[in-house]
Amino acid sequence: MIVKGIIAFIALSVGGWMIFDGSHILIYGKYFGPEKPGPWSAIVSSIGLNPFKLGVPFIALGLLWLLFLVGILSHRSWAWYGALVTAIASLWFLPIGTLFSVIYIVLLLVFRSKLQSCSDRSAPNNRFKTLDASGGSVFLN
Repeated sequence: MIVKGIIAFIALSVGGWMIFDGSHILIYGKYFGPEKPGPWSAIVSSIGLNPFKLGVPFIALGLLWLLFLVGILSHRSWAWYGALVTAIASLWFLPIGTLFSVIYIVLLLVFRSKLQSCSDRSAPNNRFKTLDASGGSVFLN
């Protein structure tokens, strides 16, 4: 499905960048690129946070993007909710992070039934499948 491809591109882009930039600030004491961080730093500063002390939260948020992407691609029903919350939590990341988050949220909401229907079809077989003593599959009710 092309929607999953777009979702994967956005999650890998935003999540990967956040992990990279968060690691960069921890190692070098500055974000990658210009000395002054992007427009998002004004929002963060306005609530009393130092934008140069956000390396770990950046990495954590980036990892959440990737975790929930794997969940969506693996047809896990919980992943849709986590992906939505993660995208909402990234709206402050102006300008590109905000744009990608808005697109991601719209795709999640518009294609919710398609993204979650895959998980509903696969869940019963995966959830209750086990091996019997001879190595064969047994489905528990």
